[in-house]
Amino acid sequence: MTESNIKNKKFITPEKSAILLPVLISSFISLIIVSAFVIPKYIKSNKINKEYKEFLRKKNELPNLKTEYKIINEKLQKLNKEKYQIINLISGTSNLETFLSRLGDLAAKHNIKISSISPNASIMYVESQNSDLQNELNLNPDPLLVEGVKKYNIEVKFKSNFKDLLSFIRNLEFQENVILFKDINIAIDEANNDEKKKNPAELLNISLKMNVYGKI
Repeated sequence: MTESNIKNKKFITPEKSAILLPVLISSFISLIIVSAFVIPKYIKSNKINKEYKEFLRKKNELPNLKTEYKIINEKLQKLNKEKYQIINLISGTSNLETFLSRLGDLAAKHNIKISSISPNASIMYVESQNSDLQNELNLNPDPLLVEGVKKYNIEVKFKSNFKDLLSFIRNLEFQENVILFKDINIAIDEANNDEKKKNPAELLNISLKMNVYGKI
């Protein structure tokens, strides 16, 4: 095989290298430029375009959102109004101190001689976190104990005749607070004979427990 035949069989020749090398270098530099500048600019442009489209979407939906907000706000105001009406219906406008003051006035009005008034406990509304568990265990929370209302357990001991006792309880029932009576114990008072002579009506020793619902 001659030398000229070997040269013809070579794939890369000096002449080809003179052409291919600049092309490869240019392609490599172009790839670097595209990777470093063009692609990030393209990605940033796409991001800005998406943000712009989202902005236009929100702008177009703004009138509908304003209308929905107005409707929701009106419903919220209605619910708040109903809530305060329920609170006022249950607790009136007074707290425990005001109720106890009225209780003393009513006792004096009906010749009730109060021996003691003992607020035993108070319970505030707590939003239920385990309603499903309560239903499963058949636990029924107090339906009158709502947000903004406090329940007071009060025990009152006093002396009265039967007629004044009925008038006293009847007046308590007409108070603005919701009052639930329980554990009424009545016994004949045999101690004070002088009082019996002044007042022929038989005196009774009475202990009365009640739940009073008042504002916080």
